[in-house]
Amino acid sequence: MERITSLQNPRIKQILRLSKNRERHELELVAMEGARELGLALDAGYVLDTAYICPAIYGHSEYPDLIHRIPPQKIIEISEAIFKKLAYREHSDGIIALLKPKEHNLNSIILPEKPFVIVLEAVEKPGNLGAILRTADAAKADAVIVCDPNTDIYNPNTIRSSIGCLFTVQLGVGTSEETLEWLKKHKIKSFAAELTAANWYQECDFREASAIIMGTEADGLTDFWLRQADVRIKIPMRGKIDSLNLSVSTAILTFEAMRQRGF
Repeated sequence: MERITSLQNPRIKQILRLSKNRERHELELVAMEGARELGLALDAGYVLDTAYICPAIYGHSEYPDLIHRIPPQKIIEISEAIFKKLAYREHSDGIIALLKPKEHNLNSIILPEKPFVIVLEAVEKPGNLGAILRTADAAKADAVIVCDPNTDIYNPNTIRSSIGCLFTVQLGVGTSEETLEWLKKHKIKSFAAELTAANWYQECDFREASAIIMGTEADGLTDFWLRQADVRIKIPMRGKIDSLNLSVSTAILTFEAMRQRGF
């Protein structure tokens, strides 16, 4: 088994390069950290390129059996010093993997009868996207669609903040126009979240095929979605601040839909 102890090794330099969006696209690789996250990715059919394991740290992992799912020829041992240089979170468990990214085509999304979908327009903070993916996983939303994204869905912070839910939720990426056409094709009613809307979210019926449309924290939704959505909804604001964090607002609307559906 190959072992790397030098930070100057080309493989280590490659991992460091993958922190940048452009490099991820050019190399067609995604770097991710954590045994639990890797297990979820493998369950979802992601193709593993290489697993870098620090035995001194991985020996304390809560997922020791994961290593048996990795072909030995794809494992490279690294020193503790190198792992600490590569790791981007505290209390990690000694494994960093390179994966082949997937294409997230809207037409590849499989929907049940009366689906519930979360649509995010121009999401720009990877932490928000990751948190929303956690919400989608917890609520068993049928898909998350990212329109005109201003962040890469494979940003390391997205994977970290989603705690691996990037790999457990059906994810689609497209333009707003493509997404609207997709929603209409599947007869999914769209609810656009807006501060000045006339309809309270809790008074809307989410039991049929539904999608909530969420905008950015800074600017909200664009006129495109405000004009095209079937219903415009709002969350009551009782304090002096007139908006919630995007991920919190999404969670409120999502779990109201789940409540109505009896989940």
